[in-house]
Amino acid sequence: MRGTAVIGEALVDVVGGEEHPGGSPMNVAVGLARLGEPVVLHTLLGADARGDRIRDHLDRAGVVLGPESSGDGATWTATATLDDEGRASYRFALDGVIPVPALDGLRLAHAGSIGALRAQEAGAVRAAFQGADAATLRSLDPNIRADVMGEHVRERMLALARACHVVKLSDEDALALFPGATVREAADRIAEAGARLVVVTRGGEGCAALADGVWSERRAAPVTVVDTIGAGDAFMSGLLFALLRDGTDRLLVDGSALPAAAVESALTTASASASIAVSRAGANPPDAAELDAALGASLGDATETG
Repeated sequence: MRGTAVIGEALVDVVGGEEHPGGSPMNVAVGLARLGEPVVLHTLLGADARGDRIRDHLDRAGVVLGPESSGDGATWTATATLDDEGRASYRFALDGVIPVPALDGLRLAHAGSIGALRAQEAGAVRAAFQGADAATLRSLDPNIRADVMGEHVRERMLALARACHVVKLSDEDALALFPGATVREAADRIAEAGARLVVVTRGGEGCAALADGVWSERRAAPVTVVDTIGAGDAFMSGLLFALLRDGTDRLLVDGSALPAAAVESALTTASASASIAVSRAGANPPDAAELDAALGASLGDATETG
């Protein structure tokens, strides 16, 4: 089996009056392609200048656009506002519904954010994941956008997580989905739904993972933050790349035990990818050479508890 399908939004981020290609699933697709993975992105682009800009961006990264990804409406936009710490909040303009294909003969299928959890797409994405080949690694990044995902997003997320091996979310996602819960408690809830590997990013505090009941934590390496746009997506693409690179994806789909070293390797690679992304403006994940260089440095220690 070969190749990756990513399902979800590709849109234009409007930041300080400037426009950049964005959208969490698109950023993950670009991140994987820059690292050498063959990727098809299933999304929705308008027949307009913004859509053409995204098409050019995908083409330069080596991402193939799914055959039903062009529509007649306007390309989606997300207008970002940055706070004093470089964190972004968004206002969305969304036109149309993302088409969801069958997922056949793939090594990896990934879905995320609005295109996975909005009511208009969630049922089709869940059905596609449930119908995917048993040997296909399936992953989810909820990247919660509560104002456009509407009610019952937690229920939709848990339903999709049941069809996934890997779920990555931020601490902010965890709070939005499970108010009052700790990140460990949120990870437990998602693992109970069926995901074998649940990873929680915690900004400057690092990340944590729950792998078959084993909880591990990794501190963040010091980095000068330009902005955090696309940081979680770069973490996600780095995480998935590491699982594929190390063969850990086969352990996940086969039901084999996950060695602590495999989880550590995945977190190290994902953290390095995110560190590169936050050190420069916009959603700009690393290529293979940049990631290799970053992995040559120590990025912190992991501690493990049962």
